[in-house]
Amino acid sequence: MNMSEAVSTCLHKYADFSGRARRSEYWYWSLATGIVNLVLSAITGVIPELSFLSGLFSLAILLPGLAVCWRRLHDIGKSGAWYFIVLVPIVGWILLLVWFCQDSDAGDNMYGSNPKANSFGAYNP
Repeated sequence: MNMSEAVSTCLHKYADFSGRARRSEYWYWSLATGIVNLVLSAITGVIPELSFLSGLFSLAILLPGLAVCWRRLHDIGKSGAWYFIVLVPIVGWILLLVWFCQDSDAGDNMYGSNPKANSFGAYNP
């Protein structure tokens, strides 16, 4: 999956909290939104009157960002509700980062089929 596929998948599944998301989908989404945030910050630095754009963008990507996090946790076999561990200072962010870096469960799990499996059921790392 490349960046454009990841962004289009996340926007297509705007508020879909079911299913699974591969590592590449999550990290490309994070990279794309980070780049847009940097560009908006640079624009705001030059033209302060446009500072509302950053807030508007953050609000627009809130649900798809949460949804892809939720689906990423499903991909490693955890409930999406584990995302709330982020509320635990320092430890929560570290644990969530470790989980987001883990590889997918090899086979199907309770949240759906493996997104790395092709149509013949073979595993594609």
